[in-house]
Amino acid sequence: MSLDAETFDALIAAVRRFVAERLRPLEAAVEAADAIPDAIIDEMKAMGLFGLSIDPAYGGLGLTMAEECRVAIEMGRTTPAFRSSFGTNVGIGSQGLVMAGTPAQKAQWLPRIASGEIVTSFALTEPDVGSDSGAVRTRAVRASDDQRGDVYRLTGTKRYITNADKAQLFTVMARTGDEAGGRGVSAFLVPRDLPGLTVGEPEKKMGQRGARVADVIFDDVPVPAANRLGEEGEGFKIAMRVLDRGRLHISAVSVGVAERLIADCVAYATERRQFGKPIAEHQLIQAMIADSKTECLAARALVLETAATRDAGGDVVMESAAAKLFATEMVGRVADRAVQIFGGAGYIADYGIERLYRDVRLFRIYEGTSQIQQLIIARETIRRGG
Repeated sequence: MSLDAETFDALIAAVRRFVAERLRPLEAAVEAADAIPDAIIDEMKAMGLFGLSIDPAYGGLGLTMAEECRVAIEMGRTTPAFRSSFGTNVGIGSQGLVMAGTPAQKAQWLPRIASGEIVTSFALTEPDVGSDSGAVRTRAVRASDDQRGDVYRLTGTKRYITNADKAQLFTVMARTGDEAGGRGVSAFLVPRDLPGLTVGEPEKKMGQRGARVADVIFDDVPVPAANRLGEEGEGFKIAMRVLDRGRLHISAVSVGVAERLIADCVAYATERRQFGKPIAEHQLIQAMIADSKTECLAARALVLETAATRDAGGDVVMESAAAKLFATEMVGRVADRAVQIFGGAGYIADYGIERLYRDVRLFRIYEGTSQIQQLIIARETIRRGG
């Protein structure tokens, strides 16, 4: 489903104003407090940001992938922590349910996800399992419970789980069979209030303060069999589909951050004077701006083209990986050049450049490292015959 052009343009304009007038002035405060103000979260809910990708039948906006990427680009023009506050509801925390949930599961959860009443998390990574996501060790053993009926007993630990500290619903990947690799993995919807589920203290991170990650521990948690997504053994396939989609979203955010950094560089370079003229008139500064702008335009085109292909039903496994690889590496280079253009000021917290430099470093790691994207691109290129 797609919004009509006038409504979508109004949404983009509203998000752009929200970023410029409400979010950017709060960036330093969020960095210091490592938290997003409740009033801002309420405004995001009222704007429908928690339900961007969810069907209007369940209270969401039902944006296409291309439309969602346009919104993500706008949100990228401020600290990524703001986007992360609703990002799991829009992406990895809800899409397993959207893609593989039963009508009853969707009716139970999606309206509250879309409204922001509940926050979702995606629990795949483990202490010894990161890029090799088919090797999860968390186990789900089917049993009969006198009080709870047909359940899976879930045991294991998940690590670096975004929004775990405030999530009320986790999509959890756990091993249900003896078969090695991804074929033995199943997916479950796990409410936070089930006995035996605990969340650890948020980690201290290099960047993206305000977007918290924490361990989630499952100690013989009784998960109703009705909460399984799809059939047993389909969890890895569901996770990969969710991540394919999430990679496009992160790519779009990377484009937005790069656009913000380039604009900040241009503004600074036209005001800062050295050797009797603005540094924007020095050719080596111009070269850094030109390289940044060119790479950013290329990333934007790749992201939006891939999103449009996905909306049309095309296979974009390779293209999504290429978009994430290129866009996230691109924004890292742009952030590095921004520090260089700002010089000493770029290294000082007051200007915010060093904060964004730290924030974007994570983009090359989560939802599949750059090296994993390279493997996917190579594999899919070979499979398609070059």
